[in-house]
Amino acid sequence: MERLNKLLAHAGVGSRRHCDDLIAAGRVAVDGVKVRELGVRVDSATQTIFVDDVAVKLERPVYWVVHKPRGYLCTNHDPSRRPLAIDLIPHVEQRVYTVGRLDEHSEGLLLLTNDGDLANRLMHPRYGVEKTYIVEVAGAPNKEDLEQLLTGVHLAEGRVKAKQVKRMKGVGENGRLRIVLNEGKNREIRRMLAKLGHKVLRLRRIGLGPVELGDLGKGKSRRLTREELVGLREASEPKREKKV
Repeated sequence: MERLNKLLAHAGVGSRRHCDDLIAAGRVAVDGVKVRELGVRVDSATQTIFVDDVAVKLERPVYWVVHKPRGYLCTNHDPSRRPLAIDLIPHVEQRVYTVGRLDEHSEGLLLLTNDGDLANRLMHPRYGVEKTYIVEVAGAPNKEDLEQLLTGVHLAEGRVKAKQVKRMKGVGENGRLRIVLNEGKNREIRRMLAKLGHKVLRLRRIGLGPVELGDLGKGKSRRLTREELVGLREASEPKREKKV
């Protein structure tokens, strides 16, 4: 059972607020009976929803994990016709979009879905959902660099910082870091490290909340498991302040 306005929004009828207005105006019916209660819940599998006496084709929410290779864009349209992340899941019938973005030169875990509510919570910094990256950089970041990443680096939009930073075994003369963020500004890791004099050579996201990339091959996809979906929803719940 899901809220009626959420189902209508997923079906493309309009925004959640617009759907609330339609319900309040008596323009929505469930199984032929008009509904005016905004909080009503319906079963999309057994009930039929009408807007202005026209049956609404409901679209069930879907959740896919994709291993984005370098060179793919996180957008649903590109005038230059470069490869898109959604091109990696041609078998998915629903119109989905990426949750957050990995820039063209980055790779790794992407979540694609048509669940707008969950996507918004996962992307919004107020919910603090952790995102984990393995980053290869030119040169070897020292202890002071790591401390600076944790305390904050000043960028154009203000001070940004990592939640966790761990130095890993490097590759030749290049360093490797495991970085956890709980915010998501544009190209944040690349810009932070550039400020510290370390160019990012390779950036790969390996985790989003409880979801891990694991051994999913480049360009491959899989459905999100029920356990992962529950974990993402829990991770993106509003954080309650501890009582003193």
